[in-house]
Amino acid sequence: MSQAKGDRRERELVNILDEAGFAVMRAPASGSATERELPDVLAGDGETFYAIEAKSSSGDPIYLTGEEVEALTYFAQNFGAKPRIGVRFDREDWYFFHPGDLHVTDGGNYRVKSETAIADGTDFAEFVGESEKVTLEEIDEGGVDTGPDPEIVRVLNAVEQGVMDVEEAATLLE
Repeated sequence: MSQAKGDRRERELVNILDEAGFAVMRAPASGSATERELPDVLAGDGETFYAIEAKSSSGDPIYLTGEEVEALTYFAQNFGAKPRIGVRFDREDWYFFHPGDLHVTDGGNYRVKSETAIADGTDFAEFVGESEKVTLEEIDEGGVDTGPDPEIVRVLNAVEQGVMDVEEAATLLE
């Protein structure tokens, strides 16, 4: 990816975070003109603060060095922010990861594939608090699963306690 494209993606992220109500700034000279390791973007909404390393790709996996992730984590901890890796693949939206949730390669680097970002990443709406992810396991035919049927639990507990025999329980549960 060209530096110009990376700069455009960082500015894009700054703009959409600003539109979502965050105070946000792109760190000047992140990754180049200073010896201090700075995240690409700092953002906060008064309650939550993020230090974000932004990466984009045309489709190939995105790699971060162990040093990049370590520097982000160190800065975020000292600054009082949450470290996040923001990734954007062409024709996809932004997805966010905590550094601890990324795949670590045998060489100690970090990798994010497009399909991993879509399946496991936090999408932008969830990242800025506009939605909340619900998994398929939490959905029970259109509603949120509230757990086991209390009547079944009562019958099974009665069998376990010896108050009801198995045949009687089976008849009740049919």
